[in-house]
Amino acid sequence: MSERALVIIPTYNEAQNVLNLVPQVLVQDPRLEVLIIDDGSPDGTGRLADQLAQADSRVHALHREGKLGLGTAYITGFRWALEREYDYILEMDADFSHDPAHLKDFLKAVAGADLVLGSRYLGGKVTVVNWPMGRLMLSYCANIYARWITGLRIWDLTGGFKCFRRRVLEAIDLSRVRSNGYAFQIEMSVRAWRKKFKLVEIPIVFVDRTEGQSKMNRSIVREAIWMVPRLRLQVWFGRI
Repeated sequence: MSERALVIIPTYNEAQNVLNLVPQVLVQDPRLEVLIIDDGSPDGTGRLADQLAQADSRVHALHREGKLGLGTAYITGFRWALEREYDYILEMDADFSHDPAHLKDFLKAVAGADLVLGSRYLGGKVTVVNWPMGRLMLSYCANIYARWITGLRIWDLTGGFKCFRRRVLEAIDLSRVRSNGYAFQIEMSVRAWRKKFKLVEIPIVFVDRTEGQSKMNRSIVREAIWMVPRLRLQVWFGRI
């Protein structure tokens, strides 16, 4: 099989999830491989990732020295994937909020797109399970704000379940990506859009984690608030 797809999974203290998640990812499609990027998890996630990699050639593990952020983890994974010429590069959370069963949908949809985004709010319909109302409203309103400011008419700009064709990541100057929290998802989609690539949304069901702790904090929210107008200015001045 000539086509190869890499699922990048950043981890920090996800030992309770990673052992169960990886086999469920691999069973979805024989083209899929997994890259776990662990930020020095004190709970031993990195050690478990190494064990999975040793047991299965479709699993790979990278280790970083500390908690360096979601965006830089994905940039590291993107570069690793491009060097090894994967055809499709996917982003996925480690906490089962992204259902591995949707991976088949991404691989099907990317046949007619350059970037496929998993949407929790497609057409205004909310498909989120077990989130507190406050967090749901924050997320929904953040997407309205990002859509309005950037001009990119995507329902779920902050979602982190995505599939890129290799050519999209090759066209984006990854060294110029500045966001590191959830604003990273907005920035990558805006950059792909400005490069004239075709973006497509597919519906997903997003289920709040049952194991481990959320990585959301105030600094991530603040970054998203100021990064969105900055992206708009960069669009206006042709810097994206």
